Amino acid sequence: MYYNKESQIFLDGEWIKAQDGKTNLYSQTLHYGAGVFEGIRSYKTNKGTSIFKAKEHFERLHYSAEKMHIKLNYSVEELIDLSYELLERNNLEDAYIRPLVYLGENMSLQPTEDVHVMLCAWDWGRYLGDTQLKLMTSSFQRPNPKSCFVEAKVSGHYTNSILSTTEAKQKGFDEALLLDMNENVAEGPGANFFYEKEGKLYTAPLGNILSGITRQTIFELAEELGFEVVEKFFKVEEVYQADGAFFTGTAAEVAAIGSLDNHSFILPWEKTIGYKLASAYQKCVHTK
Repeated sequence: MYYNKESQIFLDGEWIKAQDGKTNLYSQTLHYGAGVFEGIRSYKTNKGTSIFKAKEHFERLHYSAEKMHIKLNYSVEELIDLSYELLERNNLEDAYIRPLVYLGENMSLQPTEDVHVMLCAWDWGRYLGDTQLKLMTSSFQRPNPKSCFVEAKVSGHYTNSILSTTEAKQKGFDEALLLDMNENVAEGPGANFFYEKEGKLYTAPLGNILSGITRQTIFELAEELGFEVVEKFFKVEEVYQADGAFFTGTAAEVAAIGSLDNHSFILPWEKTIGYKLASAYQKCVHTK
């Protein structure tokens, strides 16, 4: 359960118990996936609870809403304030925060003015766990960027993620790695992907992937620590020869990958750049 009988959520300007939340069964978001959301983490720091990169997350929420023709009437600053109040009302410090902007009754395929805003939060461990992951190359591709705004966090996009993760688990793997329409490595179902080779990090460029906020944080930390990050297109066969690899995402944080398609990486995780960045990331998020 993501909530208990005392949990509170913010819904359309009111604080209510999570168990009392309701939505319209004719919601355009429910039927067609036309909603936008964010995944945000808060951390207990030496100076109190801190929401990591709250401004960047809510700016992206506004961007996603704009791309989907959804009018979001709460400012970034208001959403940040509401998120801190949400944590306080639920006595949470280390938490996962989920803002969702969803649409009301509308069975047409056109924008609607009936817009709803919900904020909830819960205790949630690292999404992909703490052990090294076994990946498989998915038979599903990431959506063509000419078919939708792939850089927006749209609810309906995640049917692709559910299909690829389910396929991987059914075949005995922990998670999937998806390619783009040109058979280049793109990202995971819910996380960006990096691999290491001969002291450098490589990751897919923007255009076919979500512009992850944790991804950008890794760029910043790598620069601070003196590690080069190269954005380029690459094939899955290049990854087979990697020294190491990892996923990045708010829910996953920095998740170690041990193998891809049963090709184990060369270095032990503890000897990789990814391990150093994972440690630096934890220090970063726990510092006010």
